[in-house]
Amino acid sequence: MPDSLPLLARLTVETYIKNGVLPDLPVDLLPAFRSQQAGVFVTLYHSPGSLRELRGCIGTIAPTQSNVLEETRQNAVSAAVRDPRFRPVSEPELPGLTYEVSVLHEPEPISGLEQLNVDLYGVIVTHAGRRGLLLPGIESIRTVQEQVSHAMYKAGIRPGEPISLFRFQVDKYAE
Repeated sequence: MPDSLPLLARLTVETYIKNGVLPDLPVDLLPAFRSQQAGVFVTLYHSPGSLRELRGCIGTIAPTQSNVLEETRQNAVSAAVRDPRFRPVSEPELPGLTYEVSVLHEPEPISGLEQLNVDLYGVIVTHAGRRGLLLPGIESIRTVQEQVSHAMYKAGIRPGEPISLFRFQVDKYAE
């Protein structure tokens, strides 16, 4: 039985890929998360040798499920089979995957880039109904400007278009 969110994500993906169903949630599983609602991102990595390559990442900014456990299960399946950047995960890949689960704190509006820190805060940018998000602590993102530019690109927001900024923290759980 999993005793952490990444292990729940692993169990969910492996059961779904092998059997096409979600595993049952034991009643005593991670009780602190059973009563908590939050947005959750599940990130899958393929780790050949010493490399760590992104294999899928899907999440929700705000909760859509009854609790963090259900949010994790739904987003784990989506990261494995619905991330449009990748083909669905196959059964032979399962042993080589590692899992990371980020539980989002409530986003807060900010007035400028000086209120961001790429290691501490994720960012959400919005413009004209479009929205892009980048989690904190992404290894390849070193500056606030890079973080905001990537989030804008994900949202289809062009450089120079006015944006609204939000920051958020996460509780990150990794295998």
